[in-house]
Amino acid sequence: MMTLTVKNINRALPTTYSNFLSIENLRLGLDSVYSLPEELKKLRVKKAVIISDKGIERVGMVQHVLELVESAGVQATTFTEIEGEPTFTLLKRAIGFMKEVESKVIIGIGGGSALDVAKATAALADKEYIAPYLSGEETISSRSIKCILLPTTSGTGSEVTMNAIFGDEEQEIKRGIVSKYLLPDLAIIDPYLTRSCPPRVTAASGVDAFTHAIESYVSVNATPLTKMYAEKAMKLFSSNITKAVHNGQNIESRIGMSWVSVLAGVSLANAGVGAVHALAYPLGGKYHIEHGIANALLLPFVFEKVGRTCTEEMAEVAMYLELGDYTTRPHDALKAVVHYLYDLLTTLELPTSLAELGIKEDDLPVLAEQASQIDRLLVNTPYQLNEKSILEIYRKAFQGVLKGGETLC
Repeated sequence: MMTLTVKNINRALPTTYSNFLSIENLRLGLDSVYSLPEELKKLRVKKAVIISDKGIERVGMVQHVLELVESAGVQATTFTEIEGEPTFTLLKRAIGFMKEVESKVIIGIGGGSALDVAKATAALADKEYIAPYLSGEETISSRSIKCILLPTTSGTGSEVTMNAIFGDEEQEIKRGIVSKYLLPDLAIIDPYLTRSCPPRVTAASGVDAFTHAIESYVSVNATPLTKMYAEKAMKLFSSNITKAVHNGQNIESRIGMSWVSVLAGVSLANAGVGAVHALAYPLGGKYHIEHGIANALLLPFVFEKVGRTCTEEMAEVAMYLELGDYTTRPHDALKAVVHYLYDLLTTLELPTSLAELGIKEDDLPVLAEQASQIDRLLVNTPYQLNEKSILEIYRKAFQGVLKGGETLC
């Protein structure tokens, strides 16, 4: 029998290992928003800042949360300047507002934009200089301000992820801030809050969540644990997305999509996403295309190429989406999955080509150059894409044409 020594143990360790990080406190359920006052009382704070967007404010949700906060004996102030997808300039304004109020807790309510602003503000408002964190020169290594997030859409997964995405106006591109200190202290996910989400936003955010699931599932950093989350997310997506989009008051589908967002978000946070997101970021930076819309449109065209190197995973995905059993013919699964993603655009009434979004064909080479430089995401992809192959994908997406000439028009 071998004697177990430090030397033997070290020799037996693998050369690489995986960490798994997730939110500490997550509460998902109908009417769970009403637990907010109780949580605030536990924190023993006197002031809170509510960060949200104009749309959520107009439908009365900000006022609703404001009343809940004040019922806990906490003075509440609101920051609702968010319109569209956030930029670094907006983030700086939110941080300045937070410093003026001198609150020790931020409550973010809304879609991914509001939640990203909320958690980034919580992590940066106690820092004297924030420029190094925005540029990526430094990673956020602490946070003294508490953060509670309440999503009103099902898709971005911002409530359970370690990143926040902002537009860099100078570079005309989106940039991500990544740190475990962007994870909130508590996420309260009440599916009732998603019922007012309009069909287009429900569709875009829902497909965004699916993108997180499928990209993290095939990521080179995927593990059995991350795949478990992604698998469940994909199964729930296929059975709930159409009902949630076309009958938003169907609470069962809203519950299902809330779980899709959480499960896919946890998988994304640990395995990472890939080329779909890399190609989507320049569209958001230059043309201000909504992130979910860009992901949904690019999905079939990216996986038409990327899927060639992960045929076994494509056969598994086809099974999760109830497209058939391709176990004995995994190469056929890729075509089935790509066509499902392709047809999903018309089913959910989403744009079907980059041309339809107003993208100029002459800009495609510039977009390809920008996307090719997003190494953080491209290295996660199980297919080595270069600027030339990325441009090829953009050209097909511009026309809305898959290999073989199939079109959506």
